Amino acid sequence: MIGCGRVGSSVALQLDGSGWDVTVLDENEDALGRLGESWTGGFLVGHGMDLQLLREAGIEEADAVVVTTDGDNTNIVIAQAAQQQFQVPTVIARLLDPARAQFYAARGLRIVNPTSAAIESLVGAVRATEETRV
Repeated sequence: MIGCGRVGSSVALQLDGSGWDVTVLDENEDALGRLGESWTGGFLVGHGMDLQLLREAGIEEADAVVVTTDGDNTNIVIAQAAQQQFQVPTVIARLLDPARAQFYAARGLRIVNPTSAAIESLVGAVRATEETRV
């Protein structure tokens, strides 16, 4: 797991809770606090584009890498490195920009775009009220 904000820490905790061996990498050492005192996985402090740090985190043996930093460009670079340089079988990156997400998804990256999901959900919620307006 690269990035230990609200999303990254929640994903890490859920995967850890379902039996995955999880290592989290974040630039901010304080992010470890989001994982709670019972966290049994690994935690490394540093930038996710540091290839040596990725190796220390075990990327060469990883079954999956999830990238959820707060920067789309950073997430793209890390995801591409995990996929192309380290041949990780499952690489998923969160991208906030819908156009960028579509562009990289078309080039083979597995992308989660919460912005598009929120737009669809909000428009759907508004349209659901059309029936009651008539």
